[in-house]
Amino acid sequence: MTPRTTDHTPERATGHTSGHTPGPEASLPAPAWQVQSLLLAYPDEHLEGRLHLARRVAAALPEPVAAPLHRFLDHAGRTGAARLAAEYVEVFDHRRRCCPFLTYYAHGDTRKRGVALLRIKRTYAAAGLRLTDEELPDHLAVVLEFAAGEPEAGRKLLTEHRAGLELLRLALHDTGAPWAHVLDSVSATLPPLGGDEREAVARLAAEGPPEEEVGLAPFAPPQYMPDPVGGRR
Repeated sequence: MTPRTTDHTPERATGHTSGHTPGPEASLPAPAWQVQSLLLAYPDEHLEGRLHLARRVAAALPEPVAAPLHRFLDHAGRTGAARLAAEYVEVFDHRRRCCPFLTYYAHGDTRKRGVALLRIKRTYAAAGLRLTDEELPDHLAVVLEFAAGEPEAGRKLLTEHRAGLELLRLALHDTGAPWAHVLDSVSATLPPLGGDEREAVARLAAEGPPEEEVGLAPFAPPQYMPDPVGGRR
């Protein structure tokens, strides 16, 4: 289910300039979001370099953001790329509750999700960014990468999907997955859950996402689409 490209980075269009200058409070999480994005990518041959960069950046981050990253980095350093890659597949490919695609939590596989994906793609395009054809725009690693470059717009996207992020964080903790620590770090960069968001998390946990399985063909590669009898990788 999870894309395994070498780099989740949206490509900046040539000549792009931002339409605003983020204030200090908006730009502070950017290094954290960049590192979190890298750590949520598939553990491939570039893992060692990512871990080295993440340790350097985490050393300069506030403790509530940095401490969970260090816990993940300690695990990754002990585990090694091959074993960590197997864990990644087991968690993100085989556990539906650990879906890294944020619009899935609010919309399931419905037409509304297709609209939500299009809106995110338009947000990226307005910032002068584009994705490769095989990437879905709502993968958490992609959203965090975008947020690192466009903090104001990225923070808005992350907070819009706050309930889904929290459900993913809880699911990862329930399964004992090391990426739960990365989600702890992401949560530390965002405002606390509000009352409505807590209700949304409880509702999603109890009911799950909507189940209508139509409307994604323009956005999802075939390998990410439900099969004809309603299954999902």
